[in-house]
Amino acid sequence: MMRILIVGAGATGGFFGGRLDAAGRDVTFLVREGRARVLRERGLRIVGRGEETVTRPHLVAAARIDGPYDVILLGVKESGLASAVEDIAPAVGPDTRIVPMLNGLRQIDALVERFGEEAVLGGVAMVVATLDEQGDVAVLADMGSLTYGVRGGRTDGRVEGVHAALSGAGFGATLTDAIDAAMWSKWAFIASLGGVNVLGGGTVGEVAAAPGGTALAEAVIAEAASVAAAAGYPVPEAVQARTREQLTAQGSEHTSSLFRDYGAGFPVEAEQIFGDLVARAEALGVPVPLLRSAAVRLRVHNARVAGRVHDARVAGAGR
Repeated sequence: MMRILIVGAGATGGFFGGRLDAAGRDVTFLVREGRARVLRERGLRIVGRGEETVTRPHLVAAARIDGPYDVILLGVKESGLASAVEDIAPAVGPDTRIVPMLNGLRQIDALVERFGEEAVLGGVAMVVATLDEQGDVAVLADMGSLTYGVRGGRTDGRVEGVHAALSGAGFGATLTDAIDAAMWSKWAFIASLGGVNVLGGGTVGEVAAAPGGTALAEAVIAEAASVAAAAGYPVPEAVQARTREQLTAQGSEHTSSLFRDYGAGFPVEAEQIFGDLVARAEALGVPVPLLRSAAVRLRVHNARVAGRVHDARVAGAGR
């Protein structure tokens, strides 16, 4: 049985890792002490939509990793990527395959630089979930799938084994030979949804109900798709049509996790979702004024959050 290391037990890592653990796979979670304390006390709980799955997963700290794992599912936020790359180094051997579950593409560059091309697969995670006040994984929609594959059209003899390890565990598991296109399509979608929420200041339905809101949504969607097309991975028209339908739907309460974090005053993935996309657009000569505006707004937000954290630390140190 393949050894699977889940890096991060937040909403994404907790959902997929919890399902794998419940299915009897050899799963270990790499978590910080604060999160480990919650998991030891309550177990890993996946709740909502009529479900309550509870497991008692194996936990490990970075300093206690005892050797290579076969599969590493990387489910941290942008702010934790650099430290996670160093933390997992003892777990990466010559046959290890890393499946990143982060948004955007910046994590691919960081992982390849540290571990080489062969170790890093492409990955697309689709789940709508959050951590609730108790630290449980609260599922918000009937969606849960993980798509992965070898990047750049390369071949990899171990990828079928990875697929077998991840299949049949209570979520959709798909091995594809077009993972690069899948990653670009997801990036275009989450940038579009986040852009509509952030620039419109509300849910999809609230933006659609405002004069000019539908036009704003369609323009954001078109910008994101134009970057993917210029990069060589055009979003299929059927997917674009579905995105336009979803992000202009009257009465929709749909919001991105980024926008929920934004509204709660948490740090957001400004650079991973928007900043990097804008930089690639500029390099490709694609104008993206709306996406650039969203990036600036989110950078201001992150600066404010960082300032509050700094002020609180200074105040605490002065007591």
